[in-house]
Amino acid sequence: MKPAKSQWDFGELFPREAIAKEPAPAPKEPARKVLTVSELTLQVKRMLEGHVGQIWVTGEVTNFRAQSSGHIYFTLKDFDSQLSCVLFRNEARGSRALVQEGRKLVLQGDLTVYEARGQYQLRVTAVELEGVGALQQAFERLKQKLNAEGLFAQERKRPLPRFPQRIGIVTSPTGAAIRDVLHVVQRRNPGLEIILAPCRVQGQGAGEEVAAAIRLLNQFNLGSSRREEAPTGLDLILVTRGGGSLEDLWAFNEEVVARAIFDSQLPVVSAVGHEIDSTISDFVADVRAATPSAAAEIITEGVFSSCEFLTAAAERMRRLCRQQLEDKRYETAQLFQRLARLHPRKRFNEWLQRLDDLQASAARCLRQGVRQHHLVWRNLRDRLLRVRPRQFLEQRRDLLALEERRLREQMRHQMRAIQIRFEKLETQLRLLGPEQVLARGYSITMDAATGRVIRSATEVKTGQRLRTRLKTGEIKSKAEGG
Repeated sequence: MKPAKSQWDFGELFPREAIAKEPAPAPKEPARKVLTVSELTLQVKRMLEGHVGQIWVTGEVTNFRAQSSGHIYFTLKDFDSQLSCVLFRNEARGSRALVQEGRKLVLQGDLTVYEARGQYQLRVTAVELEGVGALQQAFERLKQKLNAEGLFAQERKRPLPRFPQRIGIVTSPTGAAIRDVLHVVQRRNPGLEIILAPCRVQGQGAGEEVAAAIRLLNQFNLGSSRREEAPTGLDLILVTRGGGSLEDLWAFNEEVVARAIFDSQLPVVSAVGHEIDSTISDFVADVRAATPSAAAEIITEGVFSSCEFLTAAAERMRRLCRQQLEDKRYETAQLFQRLARLHPRKRFNEWLQRLDDLQASAARCLRQGVRQHHLVWRNLRDRLLRVRPRQFLEQRRDLLALEERRLREQMRHQMRAIQIRFEKLETQLRLLGPEQVLARGYSITMDAATGRVIRSATEVKTGQRLRTRLKTGEIKSKAEGG
């Protein structure tokens, strides 16, 4: 007897011959190597750092972000691509100020991958303005040449006079440097006389003008010192200008300016640019100042410190005199105190003080007794007021009147708000009504028979009578064929 087939018996659907002849199993595929995102990013980082490494790249700065930590993040882009960059606070300290939004730079750095975002970036180690590399090389060549000739030697540098009376300044008459110098001189040594040799400090030919101005001040000093009646020569020369890029300061990196400073018979102070800027004139000059204002402070330091010393000496003398007076006053007071202690009036004054104390004590006892009786009376009055209903009713009546006034005030506010809203809706309804449209010069054309509004010329038939409504009045007409 055959067993009953269950609902899961698929023997009739799959013949036994087909089951017996199953194909042989396929060969196993090699095991896949699955990387995590961190492992893949690390491999890419090693490949970039190993095969690319340190590079130079140029482009325009965008997306500039300076963090409070001192790190600078920005994007370097050209016409087709962009590159993320990071400048850490301990890198390129002398040229960090060059990184500004929209400026074209040449950057040196290491190409790496920021693993947290899986983004490749340039870790910047050096910054140059685009096109400044040739100027920098020329600067270094001239610097080495002049140094080899001894123009930078420390033993030839001359000290500045401590109390200069007249100085010469070589700078632009319209620049910020001359204003800074005059401001400091006016504040620290108003009696200092200044002779200005104006010249251009930037652009083609500016170096020749600076050198000519230095020579002109030396000639002026030589001619003035030869006068027998009143020699009024110069004490020193200040060569200065405000800050700027390497191209802006290039006039002070020219050899003709360095030679003029070296040949000067007068001590020369060089104050070109900001504190981070260095020029050839700074190395040749007798004294180098970080800024024009700092140069003015160095020149006026002798007079200014002497004035401060005199001011301090006068104050010190006044303080000593005051101290002497205080000491003598103290000694006099001590003598008066000794005399007062030995005077017979002292015992009499003590008796008077004792009498005053007794009077004060009696008055204090009297006031305390009155205060206690007043406190008892006030407590009794408060107890009486608490048991009297009239006062309670008066308080409730005042509270009821106050609530009534508040209710009336709220009702007035609500009625006013409803009225304002009603007037606003009325105005909106009036503006949206057809009368306002007609008032602006429009008209409404209707079928004279049915009153139906005509919205298209195709709805009008020849000979159909029409009625046109205007702002004031109506016009009846008859349609003709078009």
